[in-house]
Amino acid sequence: MARSVGFSLPVAVVVVAIGYIYFSTVFIFVDRWFGLWSSPGLMNAAIFTAVAAMCVYNYSVSVFRDPGRVPSTYMPDVEDSENPIHEIKRKVLLLGSLANDFEKDEEQSADSFTTVYIISGLLLFPLCVALSVLLGWHIYLILQNKTTIEYHEGVRAMWLAEKGGQIYSHPYDLGTYQNLSTVLGPNIFSWLLPTSGHIGSGLRFRTAYDYPSSGSTSK
Repeated sequence: MARSVGFSLPVAVVVVAIGYIYFSTVFIFVDRWFGLWSSPGLMNAAIFTAVAAMCVYNYSVSVFRDPGRVPSTYMPDVEDSENPIHEIKRKVLLLGSLANDFEKDEEQSADSFTTVYIISGLLLFPLCVALSVLLGWHIYLILQNKTTIEYHEGVRAMWLAEKGGQIYSHPYDLGTYQNLSTVLGPNIFSWLLPTSGHIGSGLRFRTAYDYPSSGSTSK
């Protein structure tokens, strides 16, 4: 279901920034380093364009698709009075980016190239650092089968459990492989291109209590 879309300043900023990075990378850096129409230049440009196309698809889905609503008939699970750990509502964050191509300016001076290098460095360095940290953070969350909200709620839940002399155990932690399968899908060959068809309604998820014989990670 598509959502109504109006002008959004953050989206516009992302489009301009990614468009500038794409333009400067393909038509300036690749062209100057390899020659755009040489074999190495075409190969690098094709790979970068393919990555940009995937970014366009992911970003367009996250921007234009309505995330939906919780059904009015949905009721959360009743909490176990003997278990002090509250079950946390789950959510999915869709992240993406958008690439936009611009026409090449044939006449570039040395000063213009220097300016492009400086602007690209100022954009790419903090972007690479931020995305690297974000990648590492989400790898950790996937391995623990947590969302960001569940992580922060889990910190408090662990403190409350320790205060009461109990041991906190994240209810959705099924083990490394099962956690990966829950997030990315049961087919290991689809992990590089995961879909959401395996999660069902998205309202109910397996917990460690569904598998009494398998111990979850204790904290």
